[in-house]
Amino acid sequence: MSGTMVVGSLVLYTRIPSITKHYMSELQTELTKVLADMVPDKIDDVMPELPKATGPAVELPKSPF
Repeated sequence: MSGTMVVGSLVLYTRIPSITKHYMSELQTELTKVLADMVPDKIDDVMPELPKATGPAVELPKSPF
């Protein structure tokens, strides 16, 4: 029984990095999808409407010299 626990622990210990990498990859993919869906809607809500025309040019201040 102790031997089985030692072997099981070693197998689990050696596979933890690959298991963690797999789940982190899945999480990153899912978060990317969610954010990509959210961002365009939020940008459209926050951005003001672009002006259709511009005003006259702004004069530069006159130099006192």
